[in-house]
Amino acid sequence: MIPLRDDIPSHSVPFVTITLIGLNVLAFLYQTSIGMNGDPRASEAFVFEFGAIPCRVTGNCPVPGEFPPPVVTIFTSMFLHGGLFHIAGNMLYLWIFGDNVEDTLGHARFLAFYLLAGTAAALAQMVVHPTSRIPMIGASGAVSGVLGAYLLLFPYASVLILLIFGFFVRIVRWPAMIVLGLWIVVQFVNGLVTFSVSGSGGATGGTAWFAHIGGFLAGMVLLFLIRPRRGGRL
Repeated sequence: MIPLRDDIPSHSVPFVTITLIGLNVLAFLYQTSIGMNGDPRASEAFVFEFGAIPCRVTGNCPVPGEFPPPVVTIFTSMFLHGGLFHIAGNMLYLWIFGDNVEDTLGHARFLAFYLLAGTAAALAQMVVHPTSRIPMIGASGAVSGVLGAYLLLFPYASVLILLIFGFFVRIVRWPAMIVLGLWIVVQFVNGLVTFSVSGSGGATGGTAWFAHIGGFLAGMVLLFLIRPRRGGRL
């Protein structure tokens, strides 16, 4: 299920959304270029340095004098990605749904919202598996927060999506409540499956499902805390 566009017009230029997409792309290009210097381990070392490793943040595997500080990696990790499809998917969702949330919150509030949602997402995964030594990377948690807010703001928005099931390919329009409702259900199911199978909350590598869930729920809560009370925008 790939979203293509929605039908909610934006009344202002979403320059924060555009800037975030640009920063993610630049970080990905830099991250990719590191692996082209002849040392295939350089890119992996970069991810371990700037990715958010749960056990470092929680203090279960501290490294004296490490740089950057573990708390800072929660933010740097939001701009790193594991591959082209990873960043493409995240940026597509951010582009389609982020502009309308930014339009509602205002530019400054949206930036704070995005970073707080990403932080909450990372912490949610760390609560589930605080001793994991696997770095978490990606904008998925912050983008999940955007999806949670969008669902509350525009549940009846029409979203054009590309459905692909094997050889079945079709473009359809579904309400946002269906598209995003199915999305969060998939996250919950996958999170429960990985947790029950491995007992690690999905921390054995691959997708950090509980970061998605935590970000989505945080986005809903943050919307009420950050949204301008009288329609004002910053």
